Amino acid sequence: MKIKDIRNLTSEELNKKLIDTRTELFNLRFQHATGNLANPMLLNSLKKDIAKIKTVLTERELGINSEKKAKA
Repeated sequence: MKIKDIRNLTSEELNKKLIDTRTELFNLRFQHATGNLANPMLLNSLKKDIAKIKTVLTERELGINSEKKAKA
């Protein structure tokens, strides 16, 4: 998921997406532990998605407008 797409979501949608992503990561970790995971790179991808979502939520909480920083 791209950061631009994440920033277009509302805070409620981001919180729901965060919960869903964490649940998916939890399930994939079990699959990985039992040897049933076909693509282990999904673990890294989900962890990065969680970090992106948490970053956007923190920016909104602190009132930081990262769009202006990117353009400057």
